[in-house]
Amino acid sequence: MKLKQLLLSSTVVLLCGVNSTQAALTADQAARLGKDLTPLGAVKAANADGSIPAWTGGITLPPAGYQVGQHHIDPYASDSVKFSITAANADQYKDKLGAGHLAMLKKYSSFKLNIYPTRRSASLPQRVYDATIKNAPAATLVDNGNGIDNTIVGIPFPIPANGLEAIWNHIVRYRGEAVQRWINQAAVTASGKYALVKLEDEFLFQYVKEGVSLAALNNILLYFKQSVKAPARLAGGVLLVFETFNQVKEPRHAWVYNPGQRRVRRAPNISYDNPGTASDGLRTSDDFDMFNGAPNRYTWKLLGRKEMYVPYNSYKLHSDKIKYSDVLKPGHINSDLARYELHRVWVVEATLKSGTRHIYKKRVFYIDEDSWQVVMTDKYDNRGQIWRVGEGHPINYYDQKILWTTLEVHYDLQSGRYLVLGLNNQEKMYDFNIKRSKSDYTPSSLRRSGRR
Repeated sequence: MKLKQLLLSSTVVLLCGVNSTQAALTADQAARLGKDLTPLGAVKAANADGSIPAWTGGITLPPAGYQVGQHHIDPYASDSVKFSITAANADQYKDKLGAGHLAMLKKYSSFKLNIYPTRRSASLPQRVYDATIKNAPAATLVDNGNGIDNTIVGIPFPIPANGLEAIWNHIVRYRGEAVQRWINQAAVTASGKYALVKLEDEFLFQYVKEGVSLAALNNILLYFKQSVKAPARLAGGVLLVFETFNQVKEPRHAWVYNPGQRRVRRAPNISYDNPGTASDGLRTSDDFDMFNGAPNRYTWKLLGRKEMYVPYNSYKLHSDKIKYSDVLKPGHINSDLARYELHRVWVVEATLKSGTRHIYKKRVFYIDEDSWQVVMTDKYDNRGQIWRVGEGHPINYYDQKILWTTLEVHYDLQSGRYLVLGLNNQEKMYDFNIKRSKSDYTPSSLRRSGRR
């Protein structure tokens, strides 16, 4: 079957199933995984003109000279910019640009998208592929899409039938088992001024633990702890989250330690559109990781698969050879350090339900087909006007076979400000090999974590 026919048949299945909250793959659909589709459901073949190459497994070995613990060497450093998209030529490429990027190009004459050759670098451990193929025929949504069942470790819905299935793929995608990272966040003013907030994050991803069962997790998807290390006025604060699968049935559990009061308190507002930690109100709690948390306030519609220019293989932004001041510029990050490529993405539209509240009336998510990482979001205000634009700049952490963001950027088009999360260039590299168990993440441990 030709690629065009494959894409068309996939789209028909998708559009017929957008209102479903529970679906299972047919035997014929499941048989495609690992054959004409990758194990995660992406189209394996190149596109019609070859500008998107075939997926051949992604990066499976680190490049020569790389040592674990280093910032990751750019495996594509010899690639040259094919062309740049600017305000002057944006109309020529608008069919492959999101509304957010078009708005950015219109607002900032200095903003551009440097387009590089497409490199399908995404790779995951074999056990994640095996789990995806094994569980995909039985995986289902439950409780009106607020939870999942009959799946573990792998991507639950590699051939999604609706928008809820697609966003769940992002929520539970593989990012390792236990990770510690040292990052900075900066809320940049319109004139380019900023103050760094130094953060130390820990994740324990329960869903992907080897040998685990969904029932044994007791509805806990992951444990997350975030400690503020600087500036002095914020240092010592700690956030602890027990992230649940079904947050309508059982809301996420969250606590904060306030060093001034030396007290641990419950934090029920760490969710939905409440402001993110030390973000100056430039991102919501559910903007973190491009989207997290309960999907119940939106109606999710799968618009299909599309070729688009998106952030990808952002090793220049990850490099320890640059400073934060090289990245953070007035209006937007340094366009010369950002890399964009043509990739197929799943487009998901989330529309606020009647009778529910959120500062974003509509959100459009662009999800990389090779990894299920959200790489862009367009966010609309209650007047229906585009307000904020999110970019997730990913790399393959190839020593672990993980495709994950190295930088998140959330632009506010109305204020001219933006928030950057993940600045790591002048910090030590993430540790994907920490030894943690759920007993390390208890409210009683917060006071110890918050000591200055």
